[in-house]
Amino acid sequence: MPIFGHGREDVQRRIGHPSQLGGLKAYTLSEGRANGLRAVDFRTARGLDFTVLLDRGMDISEARFRGMSLCWRGPAGDVAPTFYNPRGLEWLRTFGGGLLVTCGLTNAGPATAEPDETGLHGRYSALAAEKVHLSETWEGDAPVLQVSGIVREAHLFGPQFEVHRTITARGDRAGLALRDAITNIGPRPAPCMVLYHLNTGFPLVDDTTELVLAAAGTEPRDEEAAPGLDDWARMHAPVAGYREQVFFHTLRSDASGNATVAVINRALGLGLRLRYKPAELPQFTEWKMMGEQEYVLGVEPGNCRPLSREVEREAGRLVELTPGESVSMGFELEVMEGAEAVGKLAREAAL
Repeated sequence: MPIFGHGREDVQRRIGHPSQLGGLKAYTLSEGRANGLRAVDFRTARGLDFTVLLDRGMDISEARFRGMSLCWRGPAGDVAPTFYNPRGLEWLRTFGGGLLVTCGLTNAGPATAEPDETGLHGRYSALAAEKVHLSETWEGDAPVLQVSGIVREAHLFGPQFEVHRTITARGDRAGLALRDAITNIGPRPAPCMVLYHLNTGFPLVDDTTELVLAAAGTEPRDEEAAPGLDDWARMHAPVAGYREQVFFHTLRSDASGNATVAVINRALGLGLRLRYKPAELPQFTEWKMMGEQEYVLGVEPGNCRPLSREVEREAGRLVELTPGESVSMGFELEVMEGAEAVGKLAREAAL
């Protein structure tokens, strides 16, 4: 697709430096608990800007579209992994929210002691990437921005994984694609739990926001969520003392094997499309947290439910990788703007 009505050659005649069309900027944060945290900013020509934290598993913190935040930010903000504590609920002290926090790789959900002690949501988001590579290229008439790297979660006598993560954004659309290749590099089978914790927030999430998806079935996680089963799709204004509601959806796929989930705010004329393959990520979790300041809608595809290793093993959902075995998974996000585009997105997500 042409950039602002022009092909590549015409665009290059009109600019003095590629940064006029966006680009990548790598740097290291220096303030407070973020000191030493390596980051890469993506800036696209279509108004999508986001920050990849290289030392937090190559997860995504800030994400904005034309200056509007797409995500919820937690009170901790960006925190270097040196402050991470793996015990119990200590994960929450360094959970900065942001567009993406990856949960895993050996636990997603409550802390567990089986077969080894692992805190809430595992260690992945506190691991630093290595062999990082940045590239700015062209595909036809579209600039393409890409960051790739390797994240290792490994310890002696325990599970050992290597994750090759690639994040790509094209200059001709307001979207990104994330792809992970996960390999068991250890000498024994190991549980592999992955949950892509995508945290949408204000102003995209407001009392005019709805979650649209095609579910073959929906169930509440617990008694706290059960009363909200009929209203899982509708957001509302913040409520003091609100207790989180979590729902598990079984999504239907289209003819291409994709599931589409849409977070839509018609009053704002904005929608966020999440697309992925249930064959890779068969579980989908909705985290509806409508509290004051804790105001976030989590849309979370995964290969497990965030209920801990013990529960997932008993339910027959726990994935184990044999030595040398690899799996590939990921998702795409794209911002849709305007009543026509948002309406089309809603119809696509509803199948």
